[in-house]
Amino acid sequence: MNYFHIAAHNLPSPVRLGLAPTLAHDAVVKDCRFGRYTQVGERSRMQDCLLDDYSYIEKNCDLMSADIGKFANIAASVRINPGFHPVEWPTLHHFTYRKTYYGMAETDDTDFFAWRKRQRVTIGHDTWIGHGVVIMPGVVIGNGAVVGSNAVVTKDVAPYSIVGGVAAKVLRQRFPKAIAQALQATAWWDWDHATLTERLPDFRDLRTFLAKYAP
Repeated sequence: MNYFHIAAHNLPSPVRLGLAPTLAHDAVVKDCRFGRYTQVGERSRMQDCLLDDYSYIEKNCDLMSADIGKFANIAASVRINPGFHPVEWPTLHHFTYRKTYYGMAETDDTDFFAWRKRQRVTIGHDTWIGHGVVIMPGVVIGNGAVVGSNAVVTKDVAPYSIVGGVAAKVLRQRFPKAIAQALQATAWWDWDHATLTERLPDFRDLRTFLAKYAP
């Protein structure tokens, strides 16, 4: 039997990030701010968000009113600050606040949408948000935290903890408390690009890193 070897087919072009954000051609972005070396993947949507230095968002994500720190790793199909329906009202349907859709008013309910914008999600530096995660309004994800795939996060996540499940619960800590505090105290995410490049080999070993840079 004969086989064909295909080394590569329809692979995306290599990406070289820079000072301006790199946005996929079909990403939808509205009223957002971006740091350096940032990237937004295919078919992702962002509104009223900050994506700080070196952070990236993979494809098919949907983010609303979120402040995302530096070096955040956000996997595909993540939903941050999803919309909700007022369960205490007589109806769940959005005709009550999206009134223009149905010709019921000249403007929508600005108070309703302003309240949603105030329920901002905050995601810290050096975080990893796994595939399919949903982070509910108002949640704070601490520095260095990991959220496992398909988790639904309804409460704040402490720095350097690993959470998962529906609703998300703490699975374990990444490091003992003293090490986590020392690592956070380095604030390495605030180093400039030249310093990060120079010290890159030290990121491969925790002991070496803390010995050199922990205060």
